[in-house]
Amino acid sequence: MKHIPVLTKEVLEYLGPEPNENFIDCTIGQAGHAKLILEKTAPSGRLLGIDLDVQQIENCKTELAGLKNRLVLVNDSYANLQKTVEKNKFFPVNGILLDMGFSSWHTDESKKGFSFQQDQPLDMRYSELSELTAEKIVNEWSEEKIAKILEEYGEEKFAEKIARKITEQRNPPAGGRKIESTFQLAEIVKDATPPAYWRGRIHYATRTFQALRIRVNDELENLKKVLPQAVSVLSPRGRFAVISFHSLEDRIVKSFFREQKKQNNIKILTKKPVTAREEEIKINPRSRSAKLRALIKI
Repeated sequence: MKHIPVLTKEVLEYLGPEPNENFIDCTIGQAGHAKLILEKTAPSGRLLGIDLDVQQIENCKTELAGLKNRLVLVNDSYANLQKTVEKNKFFPVNGILLDMGFSSWHTDESKKGFSFQQDQPLDMRYSELSELTAEKIVNEWSEEKIAKILEEYGEEKFAEKIARKITEQRNPPAGGRKIESTFQLAEIVKDATPPAYWRGRIHYATRTFQALRIRVNDELENLKKVLPQAVSVLSPRGRFAVISFHSLEDRIVKSFFREQKKQNNIKILTKKPVTAREEEIKINPRSRSAKLRALIKI
């Protein structure tokens, strides 16, 4: 299934790309937003595209082959934004997009266990340079540490019960079976939660998988690192838009924007987070949870 970028009209509205301006896409993914920005910044505007997943960089080379003379692609974490900008002498920076969602390619084709809809190994790494995997967490970490991850990063109300069931399943009294696949983990979550939870608005395993993915990739810490760097590298009157997909991310972004406003560094363009319209949600259901906040540098 082809990835559909979220909030495209809103991204273009708040970033306002003009001909010959330079933009950064911190999580270029399948290049959905990047392609639209490059169209608006023709004929000479450049785009710096960053992605931690080397395969996504390769996907972008194919997707944006006709625009390669205006494109700089970097396989790195957006947490290293300032160094990446300086190393590539990418100035001036008129706008930056940070989309915290992961692409359909990750769930449908990466075979890294991002989704409980397919039976895959419990990996969940965007980059294989990292040694930590979801399998390592569920098989080696203590019950207390697993519960803390599920509670903090997944806001999972059954965190303790799920963590207990995970450690029971992998230990000798239960036969000592290693937890290796997404289906195994999803079944454990089901066994640890009441039947009413299985019929909820979201799938019973969603929060557990979200929490593990966030911890494996250190997503919240990386978000905290990139926000000040983005404001720093922006040119005066440059714009910065962030799309988050759950409350933990949105809280971090909201707090950072408020702090920057107090210091008179920026003007906030979105009083409240901008969300998808009904017509977009019908076409792309995953846009339902997307929230966009934007600022302009003073």
